[in-house]
Amino acid sequence: MIAKIVCYALNGLEGVPVEVETDINKGMPSYEMVGLPDAAVKEARERVRSALKNSRFLFPVGRITINFAPADLRKEGAAFDLAVAVSLLKASEQLVGADVSDTVFLGELALNGDLRPVAGLLPLLISAKGHGFTKFIVPAANAKEARFLGGAHIFPTRTLREVVGHLTGAAPIAPLGTAAFVPHASSKNTADLMFVKGQPVARRALEVAVAGGHNLLLVGPPGTGKTMLARCIPSVMPDLTFEEALEITKIHSVAGVLGEEGIVTERPFRTPHHTATTVSMCGGGNRTVHPGEMSLAHGGVLFLDELPEYNRSTLEAMRQPLEDGRITVSRAGGTVTFPARFMLCASMNPCPCGNYGSTERTCTCTPAEIRRYRKKISGPLLDRIDLQVEVDNVSYDALASSARQESSAAVKERVNVARTIQSARFEGCGIHTNAEMGERELAHFCGLNAEGNAILRSAFERMKLSARARGRIIKVARTIADLAASEEILPEHVFEAVSYRMYDKFD
Repeated sequence: MIAKIVCYALNGLEGVPVEVETDINKGMPSYEMVGLPDAAVKEARERVRSALKNSRFLFPVGRITINFAPADLRKEGAAFDLAVAVSLLKASEQLVGADVSDTVFLGELALNGDLRPVAGLLPLLISAKGHGFTKFIVPAANAKEARFLGGAHIFPTRTLREVVGHLTGAAPIAPLGTAAFVPHASSKNTADLMFVKGQPVARRALEVAVAGGHNLLLVGPPGTGKTMLARCIPSVMPDLTFEEALEITKIHSVAGVLGEEGIVTERPFRTPHHTATTVSMCGGGNRTVHPGEMSLAHGGVLFLDELPEYNRSTLEAMRQPLEDGRITVSRAGGTVTFPARFMLCASMNPCPCGNYGSTERTCTCTPAEIRRYRKKISGPLLDRIDLQVEVDNVSYDALASSARQESSAAVKERVNVARTIQSARFEGCGIHTNAEMGERELAHFCGLNAEGNAILRSAFERMKLSARARGRIIKVARTIADLAASEEILPEHVFEAVSYRMYDKFD
């Protein structure tokens, strides 16, 4: 008898349907798996054999052939265990009367028959639902992740016996209810702008950057608060929408870093160490292609502290994702495109000793050392950073003052207003923030008057800016106008946007 059970395999962030076909014939006992299974899938033979016996089911005797179709797609991981076990039970006529044709089975089996969780469950469920499936049997440990999928019947199970009892009707399992998504503003450990002393220019630049989704570079001596300012960014970012949370959750689920809540409720804030490799930043792997730090930061912030200390090739690999909002990773295991629309925040010292340009400390570096240090960051990468701000030392009186600065909550209110304006402006355009605008949107939404154009022309010629830099200045000016609730981009908005460029200071 031949049995067919539907399972799903991951290909990047998408699920691909896989039919687990089992054929049991008379003859010398054998147990073969075909259809490009990897080592983890092949090892399912022994896991399933033990799980069946320890769950008090009969393991069929005969020539057993299990095929994973389509045969040209490589099958990886242990998520096929449950489908293999059910197909064996069905083929050996131990599931009499059970209809399994419209159900998707996902889960790893322990030797005693318990079901263990699998990584990447949510993207598998979303893809299967898109293909018309509405019934899913999943491990109970994945229930928190699966409960956010609406319009489907999801049955969480703990053991193989529970699965069989449900399929035969002996012990039906109640489907999961759909959970309501509640975003979290920020974690308790997030810094607040009220504790940042001084730095009015940097605080303003941070607000503008978050309001428009722009990239930000903080340059200043050590100990001036660059890292603290960067860690305040999550506290002023707008809350996640459910659609954004689902997309981010898919990435984190595939990477195996999903939290206990089963869905991402806060915008990511990734801070990889400067020793991070290019593969860890971009994504990859020997066989399975996994998302890297740039994709894990999708929808949030990628913070690179001490930017010049990162490997040059790693930094250069960021240029294309910063433009396109996605990254295509090609490895021996295949080519996968991951979303990578993040806000880049970086910090650096102005020179090796850190005191160049300081009003209170003396720089001990030679011009050649300063030039060599700054050459670690290429011009094309700097060209993609919209706001570049100097952060200088704060006086002792300012640090010792008991007066608190404006809180993150107050700044977040203004950011939310600006983001609402942008959402209404770009409705139907496929973008959400000013930083995502292309040439078409720039021409349509960002017209400059004669005075504003004259300011931008002067800066373009004096600072020898590129066409890309000109466009990014206009985008920042549009965000500043949104924060001021101005429909037009006024000359003062252009002037402020120009003041956030530091190219002349990097020569």
